[in-house]
This record gives sequence, structure tokens and C-alpha cells, in this order.
Amino acid sequence: MSGRLVLAATPLGEVGDASARLVEALGSADVIAAEDTRRARSLAVALGVTPVGRVVSFYDAVETARAPALVDAIRTGQTVLLITDAGMPSVSDPGYRLVAACVEADLPVTCLPGPSAVTTALALSGLPCDRFCFEGFAPRKQGERRKWLQVLADEPRTAVLFEAPHRIDALLADAVDVLGGERRAAVCRELTKSYEEVKRGTLAELAEWAKDGVRGEITVVLAGAEPRTLDLDTLVGRVRALAAEGTRLKDAAAEVAAATGMSKKALYDAAVSRA
Repeated sequence: MSGRLVLAATPLGEVGDASARLVEALGSADVIAAEDTRRARSLAVALGVTPVGRVVSFYDAVETARAPALVDAIRTGQTVLLITDAGMPSVSDPGYRLVAACVEADLPVTCLPGPSAVTTALALSGLPCDRFCFEGFAPRKQGERRKWLQVLADEPRTAVLFEAPHRIDALLADAVDVLGGERRAAVCRELTKSYEEVKRGTLAELAEWAKDGVRGEITVVLAGAEPRTLDLDTLVGRVRALAAEGTRLKDAAAEVAAATGMSKKALYDAAVSRA
């Protein structure tokens, strides 16, 4: 009989957020694969749990190499509990490759839900939560970061992203330049911990707040872009410009229509009539 992989969310900071199912799993799993074994043991102590299984490290740099042995353990009937330092495994943390390997091997995978910085920050942000996207960590290099932000310039959904405290000032400064200082956002710091802080405002206000340095674990929530209203003359101008560069008029109209949501026929007919 095969075992199973159990993904378990761990507290972001407040130990009391640990679920009863996490406590039970820590005390019964055959193997605990932890992003940081020291933090895993500290969590167990804080929860009054004595693990009976072996504890192995499972962080980004070793995830690929160690996944096969864990898959083999599951195949032989063992329960492998996967935990990260905080929050849900696989969400910008180790876990995805092991889950994919278990799926490929047709082995059971289950999840113990719990704390997540993404949804916690989203709920606290005061920004629309009906539709959102998660963008992970912002790129470290400025050029790549600005290109990455440019993709969000027209994103209508609220976006959630992570950033290191020593780079949050640079991220917000670049966001002001690329997205505009009036875009609203929230910076959530040290979620669930005693120093929890949520700063809400425009990107310009938040960039000013962050320029002297910010400490702690950071989650940023960015308001979606307001819909742009482009008049027909402007869009026809785009169609004619593409046509002037050698694109067939119908193809140019289709391309602009796909990018703006305007009717392809309306654009084509208007471009022909104004030729």
C-alpha cells in the first residue's frame, strides 16, 4: 500500500495559528521534509510535539535532487509531511517539484490548509479581492524589475507579490515610474506577528514611506489598472501605422482589436473609409 505526500501550511508568525491537523501530522509523519530543519524542530517544540519520523532538509537548492528519495519513501508506504518556514508549500517556496513528481508517479497528495501570506495580505489590503493574481517575488535587477512591472501596467486584477525588505524601497520607486504614483497599493509587514503593520496609500506615498528602510517579511498588494478608454481615431491610427509598416490592413485591424477589445470589423471599416 502506498503512502502519501502531505503539504501543510505553517504559521506566518503567530504559533497559535497552527491547525490541529498540523500538530497531529508533525507527531505522526514517517518523514518531515522541511525547508529549514531547525525551524521545523522549533515549531514542534512550540506546539508541544515530539516528531517520531526523521526530519530532512528540503530547500530550493536541493529540491530536485532529494525529490526522488521522498517519492520512493511514499511508494513504500510512508507518509511524507512537507513544510516550509511559513505559509503554504509550493507558493514561492519549495514543494512544486515534489508534488509534480508524486502526480507523475500516481501517488496520493493531500493538503492541510492554513496560513497564507498571499490571502492574508489581500484581505487586509482594502483593495478589491474578487479577482487577483499572484506574481511571486519581484526580480532583483532593476532592468528586469521594470520590465516585470510593465506587464502589470494594464493588469486589471489586484496583484499580490513578495519582496525582500532591503529591496522594497527600490521596488516602490520603480513602480512609481512605471505604473504611476497614483496607483493604490498596500505594503503588509510581519503579518500575524507582534509588529504587524499594514501601510495603505498611493505608490508615491508608500515609496516615500519606504525610502528610509523597512524591516521584516514583506507582502505587497497592488491595485489593478483602471480600464483605458481609447477613442476610435486613436485606434485607427494604430491600424494605419501597422499597415504603413507592411502589415495587411485586415491583419493590422485584427491585431489592434485583440489588444484593445474593439471590434475588428469596426476598426477595419473605419481604416478603409479614412484611407
